[in-house]
Amino acid sequence: MKASSGLSRLPELALRQRRQGLAKQLPPVTEILRGSLVERYVTCGNPACKCAQGERHGPLWYLTVTLGPGRTTGGIIAADQVDQVRGCIENYHQWKEHLEKISEINRELLRRQREQQRKRQRGGKR
Repeated sequence: MKASSGLSRLPELALRQRRQGLAKQLPPVTEILRGSLVERYVTCGNPACKCAQGERHGPLWYLTVTLGPGRTTGGIIAADQVDQVRGCIENYHQWKEHLEKISEINRELLRRQREQQRKRQRGGKR
């Protein structure tokens, strides 16, 4: 756990309330999308086309998703879907950020539980 987070100074009730508040702020799970939205301008290869003179076609929007080392997939996104896709990607980042914060709180709560168990064990051995 990060020492600078300040969670160790908060009472347990405050930690539980913070965790619950973070969970309530999560966007709907059905509206998340991992990936990157890339704007591209392309040439079609037709020598008589305006793109051959430097005025490329576009923008075309691509969704790219890295599946693993050296493995990427994706596809073209229609212009009228760009805002929706962008929002879903933002939701994914919000989920990821909130889950890290919730995980950090859970680690602090577990640390406190272990500490309390140790104190009870030491108290019982006397």
